[in-house]
Amino acid sequence: MSSSTRYNRQIILPEIGEEGQEKLSRSKVLVIGAGGLGAAILPYLASAGVGEIGIVDHDVIEISNLQRQVIYKTEAIGKSKAKEAKAMITELNPLVKVKAISEKLSGRNAISLFEKYDIIVDATDNIAIKYLINDACLVTHKPMVYGSIFRFQGQVSVFNYKNGPTYRCLYPEENLNAANCEEAGVLGVSVGIIGMLQANEVLKMILGIGAILSGKILVYNTLNNEQQKYDFEKNDFQTITREAFEEKYNKCEVEEVSFESVLNEMDNDEVLFLDVRNVDESPKISLKNQIQIPLMHLESKLEKLDKKQTIYIFCQSGIRSKIAFELLQKHRFKNIKSIAGGALVMRNLLEEKKDSHEFTNFIF
Repeated sequence: MSSSTRYNRQIILPEIGEEGQEKLSRSKVLVIGAGGLGAAILPYLASAGVGEIGIVDHDVIEISNLQRQVIYKTEAIGKSKAKEAKAMITELNPLVKVKAISEKLSGRNAISLFEKYDIIVDATDNIAIKYLINDACLVTHKPMVYGSIFRFQGQVSVFNYKNGPTYRCLYPEENLNAANCEEAGVLGVSVGIIGMLQANEVLKMILGIGAILSGKILVYNTLNNEQQKYDFEKNDFQTITREAFEEKYNKCEVEEVSFESVLNEMDNDEVLFLDVRNVDESPKISLKNQIQIPLMHLESKLEKLDKKQTIYIFCQSGIRSKIAFELLQKHRFKNIKSIAGGALVMRNLLEEKKDSHEFTNFIF
């Protein structure tokens, strides 16, 4: 089957035609995140004939993902999101070149990755990563297609388009306390709607048609189907050089440790276990040298922490603890580590130790 037959329904649009389809086939788009937003973005970019798609995601598929990450099947649980997303695209449209990048986006790889693509799509739910994407886009002069979800409300915008306003022009303060989907909850269709709006902005940019959401943010409420667009201005101070980027992001990566490796420190007074979950979350874990400060309150309660102690941070599954790590690092805490897997992994290990009567100074 010829490519013209595959894309016939969009080629007959006068705004696209054969010339527009050729633009699509020459384009290269990098999607950061193959979760809920990515699951909506990727099929539409691939089916439209975007020539090359990169997918960056270091995570694996969990059963709780399937409610909104609709490109994955139940039998894919435990497998790489990036690789499974690549398999989906290849099956959907074998004409598209796909690269699965199963690694975490960081200051060490962002610039080299972004330089290979025309458009960068933010499909993440991590505030710190959004700032990283924005700053790497500024350094590499790439547009950033932004999307975010909070419960039933979503936002879409395009940053750094033709030297237009950036993410930092809209959100200059690095507030790392915002809740992600895991914490705030989300309905799958909400993520799908916002992801498709992001895909629409990508296609418009490639084709050179329509009005791009540059200097504008679209806010969509799925409960009442109301949407508003708000204008915002470019702040000339919100820029970053490559040297400043390297200094900011390559100082130190989040240091993770396994809970098993620090079990013998549970009675060490020079160590603090910091629980950044909300107070109503389970499983309940109580260690001798532990304090609980929900992530959203952490920055306002830093005086409760001793910089001389080694602080092991944990949350439910290991996501918020990384955000807390970055926040504490920003406030010049040095001896900090994130516990991989969070309370869910900790509970299992503590149960094993309790059954073997190795430890008794905890409850859950």
